[in-house]
Amino acid sequence: MREDPVMAAEKEQAGTPMLGILLAAAMFVFVIDTSFMNVSISAVVHDLDTTVSGVQAAVAIEALVSAAFILISSKIGDLVGRKRAFVVGMVFYAVGALAMVFAQGLAAIIVFWAVLGGLGASLYLPAMQSLIHGNFEGKARARVFALVGASAAIAAAIGPLIGGFVTTVISWRVGFLLEALIIAAVLVGSRRIRDVPYTGDRSVDVVGAFLSVVGMGGLVVGVLVWQQGGESVAALIAIGAAALAGLVYWLVRRKREGKPTLLDPTLFASKLFSVGVSQIFFQQVALGGLLIVLPIYLQLVWGYNALEAGLTLAPLSLTMFGVALLAGKRTGRRRPSAIVAAGFVLLAASIVILIPLVPRADSGWQLVIPLVLSGAGLGLLASQLNNYALSPISEERVGEAAGVTSATGSFGLSFGLAFSGAIMLATLSIAFTNMAESSSVLPPADQQHIADVLEDDAQVMSDAQLEALLAGQPEEIQDEILGINTDARHLALQVALLVALLAAIGGVVNAVRMLRLPDPAPTAADAMVVG
Repeated sequence: MREDPVMAAEKEQAGTPMLGILLAAAMFVFVIDTSFMNVSISAVVHDLDTTVSGVQAAVAIEALVSAAFILISSKIGDLVGRKRAFVVGMVFYAVGALAMVFAQGLAAIIVFWAVLGGLGASLYLPAMQSLIHGNFEGKARARVFALVGASAAIAAAIGPLIGGFVTTVISWRVGFLLEALIIAAVLVGSRRIRDVPYTGDRSVDVVGAFLSVVGMGGLVVGVLVWQQGGESVAALIAIGAAALAGLVYWLVRRKREGKPTLLDPTLFASKLFSVGVSQIFFQQVALGGLLIVLPIYLQLVWGYNALEAGLTLAPLSLTMFGVALLAGKRTGRRRPSAIVAAGFVLLAASIVILIPLVPRADSGWQLVIPLVLSGAGLGLLASQLNNYALSPISEERVGEAAGVTSATGSFGLSFGLAFSGAIMLATLSIAFTNMAESSSVLPPADQQHIADVLEDDAQVMSDAQLEALLAGQPEEIQDEILGINTDARHLALQVALLVALLAAIGGVVNAVRMLRLPDPAPTAADAMVVG
């Protein structure tokens, strides 16, 4: 029986090295996107006449949307076609990137870059995993997964440098234009992709999807509302927590009744999977905290431009890439649980060094050692955690399990970004007020006004800009206000770093549990490095 010529042509095109490169480019864009925003935060705040807290909220919302919708979007890809979901997701992501090129206000960034772009990521990331499985076989499939994982690591390493250079030399908007051009190339090349039909159950767990979105959204949005000084914070967080608890009950009940579920709760019956997923959450909370507070500190306290901020953060990102690569190549020589424990210990140690160093450092060179330690710890974790979590999962279920790890990672990142940023800005507000009111230099009648001005304006100004603004004030008033501003910012960064430290300590405690478990056996799931 002769094979259909059209199918034969599709098979010949599918599985080519060029297709692997295109899929790796899709992952590269996803990872580098947040790096561009973080190192450009002061330029974005200045050009759009907005606030640091507003931009930080947009970054957290993008990660939240991708996390909250990735499980249901994976099912949508099953129903409408994986290739179609991939293409639609990439189009959404391109619209988000172009919104950054043309946006004139924060609202457009939140609607198009954060929400629409986050939805795009939730569509194309799980679809990409299925398409790799369906377009490649054997060693070729493993090579493509490795290539996609490498592209993510490279993007994380060079993102701050590229974003800093483009922002400083040209404009932050150009960085997002480059993203849109890469996406355009991927879309043009997507005709090479052979769709992968879904043959499983086509039922949709609507209630489970609703509870997952409300649960994750309630927690993160509650933190963001608290950061902005809004009301009903406790209600939002309570709704989020209740929805997540309800999701657990719902999934277990549906599984017991033999009905379709958003995700299979029996995945968590594996201790390796459950502890691996919890470690991914701790890792991403710590990473999110570092990614938001360090760029803000470098740009708004030290007055660094985007390129200087990117160069200062390079020891962290480059070390993370190098260590992940080396540790991945040496897999098998050490227990994965021991490597994970070492990673969290290094991460916690680096933050312990950073916290007292903050008020004393005045140059990026003084941060090199703790940033290298952070990068080494995160690199060790990146080399192990996905494979560890997915190792006990059978090949036919690895796609669903990878969706859970991806959603957990994105949720942890969004929570770390939101909570660390909120803690930092709330501490700033409280410190400005307390320090101004307790000052013996500032006139009592002006103390509250000065505290309000610092809270509103100092967030978006470097120390040098604030000094220029105070040029007409008496010298002792200038010195006092600058001193309050500096002390408050140092304190705020130190308190915000505690979020990352607590996550790292949680990882260390959890690693003790990992050491008591048997080592995972290599399986086909080990190739799944995406997410």
